[in-house]
Amino acid sequence: MLNQQGRPTAAGAGEQSARATFTSNRGLQMEEALIFEIGRRDVSGVDLDEPEAFSSRLGAHARVGEIGLPGLSEPETVRHYVRLSQKNYAIDSGLYPLGSCTMKHNPRLNEAMARLPGFADIHPLQPQSSVPGALALMDELSHWLLVLTNMEAVAMSPKAGAHGELCGMAAIKTAIDARGEGATRRIVLVPESAHGTNPATAASIGFEVKAVPAGADGKVHPDAVRALMGPDVAAIMLTNPNTCGLFETEIVEIAQILHEGGGYFYCDGANFNAIVGKARPGDLGVDAMHINLHKTFSTPHGGGGPGSGPVVLSARLAPFAPVPFLRRDGERLALVEHEEGTSSLGRLTAFHGQMGMFVRALSYILSHGADGLKQASEDAVLNANYVRACLADVMSLPFGNKPCMHEVLFDDSWLKDTGVTTLDFAKAMIDEGYHPMTMYFPLVVHGAMLIEPTESESRAALDLFIMTLRDLAMSALRGETERFIGAPYLAPRRRLDETRAARSPILRWVKPMRVE
Repeated sequence: MLNQQGRPTAAGAGEQSARATFTSNRGLQMEEALIFEIGRRDVSGVDLDEPEAFSSRLGAHARVGEIGLPGLSEPETVRHYVRLSQKNYAIDSGLYPLGSCTMKHNPRLNEAMARLPGFADIHPLQPQSSVPGALALMDELSHWLLVLTNMEAVAMSPKAGAHGELCGMAAIKTAIDARGEGATRRIVLVPESAHGTNPATAASIGFEVKAVPAGADGKVHPDAVRALMGPDVAAIMLTNPNTCGLFETEIVEIAQILHEGGGYFYCDGANFNAIVGKARPGDLGVDAMHINLHKTFSTPHGGGGPGSGPVVLSARLAPFAPVPFLRRDGERLALVEHEEGTSSLGRLTAFHGQMGMFVRALSYILSHGADGLKQASEDAVLNANYVRACLADVMSLPFGNKPCMHEVLFDDSWLKDTGVTTLDFAKAMIDEGYHPMTMYFPLVVHGAMLIEPTESESRAALDLFIMTLRDLAMSALRGETERFIGAPYLAPRRRLDETRAARSPILRWVKPMRVE
């Protein structure tokens, strides 16, 4: 069954998925086996000469069996990986609605800049005298990160958001130790809606975590913080905008409570994309905040690529920044590699940070300019509110139909008695060609569905996405459960047992035994 656009309807989806082909290919969607299943030892994409006679120095450690690596010809190799790439969903192929992830478009200008030989070919062990341009770029990027946040110092070495959290909290711990209060200030306050890395980071460096309850409006209120505040509290870790997609409007008062009580304010900067150019964390009382360069300033982090999580620090924490850090002596820049003579918390990682991400981020910042960065934030918020307004009559909003920030949060109460679960709804989105939104997070909302369209999407792209979700929602409300409970019907491997895959993963291919 086809609709007016020639697309299979829900009723026809199962019929189409059941239609077998001799090759297992589905039109231009090619079936592709594992490389170990199709590879063979007698072929290779390159010709290698037989090695000359040599004496092995491995002794008893020398391999005695076959290495077992598969071989493919060059055309077979190219086809294998192209076909695998076509099974991936990416921001280059469609709207990526993952909430709390900021899967925005990555401008190709940034990629071109990161591939310039002067940046792409350098090595972290080169003498500093041979990389003045790289140091200058780091200095320039540091400057703009401080301007955008109104903070005193920035640590560039952290490699990702969670690593940045570790840096910021280690700076707080070092500052408390320097005050002689390390034995008494052991509590870190973490809102119930926080990213899971927040309490994990605090606990990993020896703090005890206490949860801060959210109000009925999804926000943290000063009274809840004040009730937990005491001489044993070291810090609070608060995300703003928070994971419910809401701006913490009382953040200044919360910061004052921490500061008056001798504590520090750590802000999770994962959602900085919503407020760049609109609000500066330093003005809000923040003492430390990590910035996900790979989210806020291009290069979406999906796909396992390199991340970068610089941490901006207030004047209270600046002396405790980790090494290495940049120091300017007149016109000369140098990386301070050792903490002797400083209050630094020490070294977090071997080198200076992720140069490729530094180049991409600075390219993004300079090409947008102040007005462009501000517009990107405004458009991200506008797009999320457009999605909210267009779906509010069919999908439920846990905190009411009120303006959100860069992401909009729905729950599953509208699915009650339909026989369709949040997971079923997500899987049906795959049949429609969309990656599902973030599901079941934040944990403070039952059956959460968190959508972040970012500023990258046009109104036309949003309209198609919205109408697709409306069509799915109306189908669920009409009781058309068949469309959902077996979904996805059109994906190469249908619905997987994700629980079993997580708990009993098979990490190594084993050749099946031949049955005679």
